[in-house]
Parts: sequence; structure tokens; C-alpha cells
Amino acid sequence: MSVPTATLLISCPDQRGLVAKIASFIYSNGGNIVHADQHRDEEAGLFLSRLEWQLEGFNLPRELIGPAFNAIAQPLGADWRLQFSDAVPRIAIWVSRQDHCLLDLLWRHKAGELAGHIPLIISNHPNLKPIADQFGIDYHHIPVTAETKAEQEAQQAKLLRQYQIDLVVLAKYMQVLSPDFVAQFPSIINIHHSFLPAFVGANPYHRAYERGVKIIGATAHYVTSDLDAGPIIEQDVVRISHRDEVKDLIRKGKDLERMVLARAVRLHLQNRTLIYGNRTVVFA
Repeated sequence: MSVPTATLLISCPDQRGLVAKIASFIYSNGGNIVHADQHRDEEAGLFLSRLEWQLEGFNLPRELIGPAFNAIAQPLGADWRLQFSDAVPRIAIWVSRQDHCLLDLLWRHKAGELAGHIPLIISNHPNLKPIADQFGIDYHHIPVTAETKAEQEAQQAKLLRQYQIDLVVLAKYMQVLSPDFVAQFPSIINIHHSFLPAFVGANPYHRAYERGVKIIGATAHYVTSDLDAGPIIEQDVVRISHRDEVKDLIRKGKDLERMVLARAVRLHLQNRTLIYGNRTVVFA
């Protein structure tokens, strides 16, 4: 087992001495920093940083690290969060009928690539229950219509609380979540089958084909109340040619969707994403 670590993700107005103040907090308490990264957004006037240190030999018990650092963070006007590497996030995967992203995440999880626990799959269709059964994961079929959306979202929210879910992954869940639901559960990652901001919404491969584009892409982003407009975590593209038909774009796009979503989920679970405004810094 690797030595457990603590990670601080910090965003605050840029000012002199920030690196020294934060690093001094860790050093003065006996911490050994193993990763340190920072970024300065000149336009926003923000300093953004990620520091990870070993807990072995650290003088403060875990429950006191946050309050102790907050005494430093408040005068700096900092937003921050503290994570521990041996805390195991609980993940719910939401799907509709397509299985490629779901299977990819489950196989990667089984191979030990994703540091989390997946106790729950929610779907608006019954089709993918055999996959959940194969992996020993609870599957809840909750059909959604315009008339039942509010009622069904309340049931979905109840399940997330019941299973103590920390992260929701929309692995081709073809429903738009309401602003009220998103406000309740801010940690939601979606995979969109285009290189956003191009081709927002439905049928992007068909629209890309009609437009005659030469590359198609996939985008993993955090979900906000604005459709397909949340902070972007990861993107990738693949070239296409005039010989490719819509079915070829869909086939190539599915390969991208799998990889991009897996990268985004891994980055989130490794505490490498920091949201500010409608953007992210990814300390990869």
C-alpha cells in the first residue's frame, strides 16, 4: 500500500508570498510535499494551486488539518478543499441504452484504474441490467417522461443519498437534468459526443456529417444548469474524411467517448481538477 497523502486545492486572489505561505504550513507541521503545481490566471487575477503531501509523520491529525489551514486561508480570501488519497469516493453511473461507456468504466474499475467504489447504476431503460448483474452492482430502472420528471428525479436523489454517492457519472444518459437536481448534486460528470462548444445538444454526429467537418471530438465536462456548457475537464478529437458516413463518425466517436470520459473520471478521483468560474484547471 502506498503512503496516504493529503491534497489541497486552492483558488485565491493573486498576491505575493502565496507559495511560501502554503508550503510553510505543510513544512512547519512536518509534511513532505510530493507534488506541487500552480497556475496564475492573469486576466482573472487568480492564483490556483494543488499541493499533495504524505500524511506519514505529519504532526496534525486529519480532523485538524482543515481548521488549521482555514486560519491561513481566510485572510487570503481563498476557496479551498482538502482531500485524502485513501478516502474511497462512491460513484453512481447513469445510463440509457448505449453500453460502451458503461462497460469501459466498469472494466477499468475492475482493473484498478479508477480509485472509487461503484455500488449503483441508474437508468431510464431496463436494457443494461444484465451488465450490472454481471458486475454485481445494484441497478435501478427509473423511466422518465416530461410528466414524471420531477417525481422521478426525487426518486433518483433519494437513491443517491441512500447509497451515499459522492460522484455521478452520466455515461450516455440521454436525459437533461433539471437545475434543481444539479443544485443538489454538484459533482456530476457528463460525456458529450462532440468537441464542445460545437454541436451542442442532440445528434451532433449527424450535424457534423452534414456540415462536412474534418474532425470530430468528445468532451467530458461538469454538469451545470446550462445544457452542455459546464466546465470542461477533458477533450479529444479524431480526423475523418469525405469517405466516412454517419455510421463511421458514430463508430469513431464512441472510441473517443470511452477514452475521454475515463480520463475525466480518473482526474476527478485523483483530485486534479479545480473549477473556477466556468473553467477548470487540470493539474495532470
